[in-house]
Amino acid sequence: MKTTYQLTVLGREIPVRSSAPEKQVRAVESFVNSRLDDIQNSVTTADTHLVSLLALLNLAEEHLKMARNVTIGSTELKTKVEQLLQKIDSATDL
Repeated sequence: MKTTYQLTVLGREIPVRSSAPEKQVRAVESFVNSRLDDIQNSVTTADTHLVSLLALLNLAEEHLKMARNVTIGSTELKTKVEQLLQKIDSATDL
């Protein structure tokens, strides 16, 4: 069941429907506001659209980097498991 939450982002009230628990929704709201504040403090413009776009680009970059790391980690894990299985197979052949 989805619940409607009133979130505040960049001083603007936004109704958001989510099936996630309120604690998780509020954590997302806090995270987004923190990122926007970081960007807003690092640029000289008060243009909220630019601040939003820069934060979105930063988050997209982080997401892609993390997704790439998960893929690499998954490949390394698969290789390690295959090596261990080969060792087990070799040990049982004795």
